Amino acid sequence: MEARELITEKLNDSQLRKNLDFAMSLLQTNRKKLLKDRYGDWEALREEGRKVKQNTLSRLPELLERFEENAKKNGIQVHWASDAKDANDIIYNLAKKNNVTKILKGKSMASEEIHFNAYLKKKGIQAIETDLGEIIIQLIDEPPVHIVVPAIHKNRYEIGEIFEKHLKVERFSEPKDLNAVARTHLRKEFQEFKMGLSGVNFAIANEGAIWLLENEGNGRMSTTVPDIHIAICGIEKIVESFDDAVILDTLLIPSATGQSITCYNNIITSPRKDGDLDGPKEVHVILLDHHRSDILSHKHYSKALSCIRCGTCMNHCPVYEKVGGHAYGATYPGPIGEVISPQIFGIDRYGYILNLCSLCGRCSEVCPVKIPLAEMIRDLRSEKAGQGSGEEILGISRIKPKMAEKLGFKIFAFLASTPWAWKSMLWGVKVFGPIGKPLAPLLPMIKQWTSCRAYPTLDASFQSQKLEGVIYE
Repeated sequence: MEARELITEKLNDSQLRKNLDFAMSLLQTNRKKLLKDRYGDWEALREEGRKVKQNTLSRLPELLERFEENAKKNGIQVHWASDAKDANDIIYNLAKKNNVTKILKGKSMASEEIHFNAYLKKKGIQAIETDLGEIIIQLIDEPPVHIVVPAIHKNRYEIGEIFEKHLKVERFSEPKDLNAVARTHLRKEFQEFKMGLSGVNFAIANEGAIWLLENEGNGRMSTTVPDIHIAICGIEKIVESFDDAVILDTLLIPSATGQSITCYNNIITSPRKDGDLDGPKEVHVILLDHHRSDILSHKHYSKALSCIRCGTCMNHCPVYEKVGGHAYGATYPGPIGEVISPQIFGIDRYGYILNLCSLCGRCSEVCPVKIPLAEMIRDLRSEKAGQGSGEEILGISRIKPKMAEKLGFKIFAFLASTPWAWKSMLWGVKVFGPIGKPLAPLLPMIKQWTSCRAYPTLDASFQSQKLEGVIYE
């Protein structure tokens, strides 16, 4: 489906918009209340987080090597994957070597990024989601709608219908009953599997350890019960020390869900040791690049790698709130998705999502590590139009400049910077503007613009209006 059709479909889905409006309002309120009640100087903490990430990114090659060295000392097997195929092949070969036909997954956006489930399906291996939200969308064959809460577009009544249809159970609508259904369903799966897969929130270089945050306990089950645990870790998840990770964790959880702390903090330092009662016999960490090194090479856009995947930019985005994550057609939706998706998958393929932004700047204001998201979205638009900094963005050479658009903005720049021309244009609008309304359905550009907007009342005037609060010279 074309992007325009997809967005129109989501805008016309009243239940989706109602669900998103409720969920986003709740997440915003929870965060706001928590920050007010529990944090004395949130802005100072944001600045600390920004410094931690910038320091890490400036020394990323060194810290990655230190992580690998220390992880290997701990008995963890480290693999390097330059792209999605590398990562999928590594996991498949491990599964094949150990005669694994079923892999249970904790939540991992990196696995979504490499289309892990689809890859395994082609190879005859089943990937089973264990996160509640992921279970729901896997049952209806949908991708996550949000990077933290993947099924937030469904209300509890819709989830009850999904469980009734796909799990053949009684229809419930109370959260405790729905949780009980999911728990019963998963217990059967946990009894028979050998390999578990997870993402990584922080990889600590000084310790050679990984840190996973979760609320449901499925992550701990996926990483401690099986014989083999595989963790996919984007290379930007590296931090130098536990102190750095604690700062980022303290920013991440309130921003994501409005909690102070998650129910489960899983810090994995090694495979099972002699005398341990549980834990995997093998731990593998896959360090995934997938064009992150290309992003790191950009002086400006490298700041996007500071993202700690809290999703609060989505929770506060007025566009995301109206259309939801599926309208973006990308693994990473919302403001952070608009910045990283074109750079990971190609701006020629995902450049269109840069239009899903009003440049209101709320995402930049709430980002816990101060990524200037709105500024970067605007700058990527300039790159797409061939008027940016000229930094090499993946796929930029395959974009053909739109001459009509370029000419249109050139004319507008002339009008807006030339007083006599601007006044002449206002005269034209005043005289001929009313004629445009009946002709709008026939004029190509105006037809498209008015297809989802009312034709405005044009009040062009030569006299500038004095606005309250503005100092006129």
